Amino acid sequence: MGDAAAAEITFDDFLKVDIRVGTVVRTEPYPEARRPAVKLWVDFGPEIGERKTSAQITENYEPEQLVGRQVAAVVNFPPKQIGKFRSEVLVLGFADTEGNVVLVRPDKPVPDGSRLH
Repeated sequence: MGDAAAAEITFDDFLKVDIRVGTVVRTEPYPEARRPAVKLWVDFGPEIGERKTSAQITENYEPEQLVGRQVAAVVNFPPKQIGKFRSEVLVLGFADTEGNVVLVRPDKPVPDGSRLH
């Protein structure tokens, strides 16, 4: 992919992005999206609660295999309307060699709602 590094930011800029871990509690296919996607409901623990999103991850994941999996997401973006679905968080991932998203997750279980630092 070869993207150049983004412009430098301050540590305070980084702290403005609230990245938390949560557990996927429910999924649904979202075939009517402009690009095939999966609807995800993610539990971010008692402080934040359950939030929903859609993600274009159908190349690497079947919806049912995501339930119970921890994912990382930005939780402080404003909600965004994606077709008829309102996305409340942005799950994070990296592109594989084919350009398809691979989700970010901790390599050991951590409490839902834990903040990246």
